[in-house]
Amino acid sequence: MAVVQRSEFSLALNQIASERGVDPQIVVDTIKGAILAAFRKDNPGIEDEIDSYTVELNENTGETKILIEGKDVTPPGFGRIAAQTAKQVLLQKIREKEKDAIIEEYSKRVGTVVAGMILRFLGPNIIVDIGKAEAVIEPLDKIPNEQYFLNKKMPVYIKEINDEKREILVSRSAPGLIEGLLKREVPEVNSGSVIIKKVVREPGNRAKIAVYSEQSGIDPVGSCVGQKGVRIQAVINALDGLEKIDVIQWNPDPAKMIANALSPAKNLKVQINEEEKRAEVTAPREELPLVIGREGQNVRLASKLTEYNIEVKGEEAPVTEDTPLRQGSAGQAEKPTEETETEQNQTVVTSKTKKTDPVADENVKSE
Repeated sequence: MAVVQRSEFSLALNQIASERGVDPQIVVDTIKGAILAAFRKDNPGIEDEIDSYTVELNENTGETKILIEGKDVTPPGFGRIAAQTAKQVLLQKIREKEKDAIIEEYSKRVGTVVAGMILRFLGPNIIVDIGKAEAVIEPLDKIPNEQYFLNKKMPVYIKEINDEKREILVSRSAPGLIEGLLKREVPEVNSGSVIIKKVVREPGNRAKIAVYSEQSGIDPVGSCVGQKGVRIQAVINALDGLEKIDVIQWNPDPAKMIANALSPAKNLKVQINEEEKRAEVTAPREELPLVIGREGQNVRLASKLTEYNIEVKGEEAPVTEDTPLRQGSAGQAEKPTEETETEQNQTVVTSKTKKTDPVADENVKSE
């Protein structure tokens, strides 16, 4: 059987395709387009008829012809000038095809976490190397108090593809970043034994994660936290150590779920209105700082996690024999004045409250 000798052109054709990671036919079509573009540039009067022209390319020798209705109309001397123009167009087209292939590859990875490294800063944006491509972190996708510098390595979440600008957009502030990091650090999450129900964040400050398992014998919270907190600490470290993370047992019962979401506070009484998606939580006064959190952060995140508007009230202190009474001028016990009654009333904070009672402004760490 005769051995087919591949020409220099054919070998170069396949080498380009291999190096650029594209189909050889795409390279052939690109060359044809480049030749036709060169011909059109040298013959500006054919713009209206350009669709009638075709290019014939011998893939073995590299010889090209310009045809119109099957007739060879390749002009004399077309070779050298046209070849140079074709080369420039070819390189541009190949770069475009290469970028298209990369964009298509990363479009399949939207919603995943990849390793990134900061290459440069472009105005308010950060350009990150994510392997085969460069990606963009826009201002809203930064962690507010994180330090960014050249060559910094950090995981990023592939958020979306901007088709108009042909850009890959990645994020450091998306909830999906924490979910992806948990899949990386927790085998039970990666295998599906532990399921992440929802993640909510106030980037750079605090996050809450609701998890559960349908398999008996698996502790979903313990699996995510890890022995001595090693797994969840790895996630926190990937966020530059800036974010406190609460891992919570998901519960289908809204009242129980709300109580869990307000962790680390305990001994809570929850009344819900399912139709209006409202919940009233009564907490012991000593638990109020934990329930509310710094500037209402804990109750806000719990509200986002459960999708309920949460109102928090402190329990009234019971009146006992030891409760001191105010004395009147004649030494008689007085009834509480309006001011005294106000002091005894409940503290009320809703999930929409941003500034709270001073007792709630303490920076209380969760368990």
